[in-house]
Amino acid sequence: MHPNAQWLCALLALCAAPALAQPLYPAKTVRIIVPYPPGGGNDIVGRAYAEELTKRMGQSFIVDNRGGASTIIGAELAAKAPPDGYTLMISSGTTFAIVPNLKSKVRYDPIRDYDPVSLLATEPYLLVVHPSVPVHNVKELIALAKAKPGQLTYASASIGSGGHLSGELFDLMTGTRMRHIPYKGSGPAITDLAGGHVSMMYSTISSVHQLVVNGRLRAIAVTSPKRSPAAPDVPTVAESGVPDYDTTQWNAMVAPRGAPQNVIERLSSELAAVVKSPEVRQRFTTLGLDPETSTPQQLGDHMKRQFARYGKLIKALGIKED
Repeated sequence: MHPNAQWLCALLALCAAPALAQPLYPAKTVRIIVPYPPGGGNDIVGRAYAEELTKRMGQSFIVDNRGGASTIIGAELAAKAPPDGYTLMISSGTTFAIVPNLKSKVRYDPIRDYDPVSLLATEPYLLVVHPSVPVHNVKELIALAKAKPGQLTYASASIGSGGHLSGELFDLMTGTRMRHIPYKGSGPAITDLAGGHVSMMYSTISSVHQLVVNGRLRAIAVTSPKRSPAAPDVPTVAESGVPDYDTTQWNAMVAPRGAPQNVIERLSSELAAVVKSPEVRQRFTTLGLDPETSTPQQLGDHMKRQFARYGKLIKALGIKED
């Protein structure tokens, strides 16, 4: 072999050695931060995907619940984690679109501090009314609200919650004026709604499904652009006379900014495979969730649109929390 050829082979070998020495991802346990307490919808989504990724990728994916401060604690922790692919976060539109627009003291940027991996699930709110309210569809609700401005009330888990903003957007788009009654959590709000103390509520399907089945609440519409597999007979607000209305809740996986591109692509590919499982789809549908994945680019675009959309709505409403 020519000396120059020997020298070139040796150089190529040295260059390739570090790459060959790199372990395949994942080589150890992966932590998934969920910025909510155990038991809620976001936690259920996180654990379902963690379980499936563990089966598929040969290492443990462990959920680390870091709830508190309207998801800010967990989101900040994830943003500051090493960008090596071994810390991920699964959260919702609340973290990525609502809280950064609503609160002044947020030390994370939903667009700049994370690398998008994939959308995971979407979940509409179900617009439900107490049976004493004489409406059976959105058009009747609009007519009654206009006939009695400020008299109909809607409950929500808190000021700035998805349910609250769903009601405010409905008023803006329909020219109605209904009174918001905030509670400390969705549980007390649903209890008062079932008792007839408030007129209606925008709630997750799973939270009020049994009350609807038992006739204690009446389902009027879902807030997503398309009907929900969990409530296929319930029309959307948009198809009921309010075009473009959409306040769908969504869950997504992100990594700290700067994560290796091959890790992002591998995770996105595996998540896309997970969502094809009939068992996973059935499990989610039972909970009122629609499993749905995306490419990293699609999720990034979605996050930007949602952040801008809720920023505009919150600014128009003039609500800001310190």
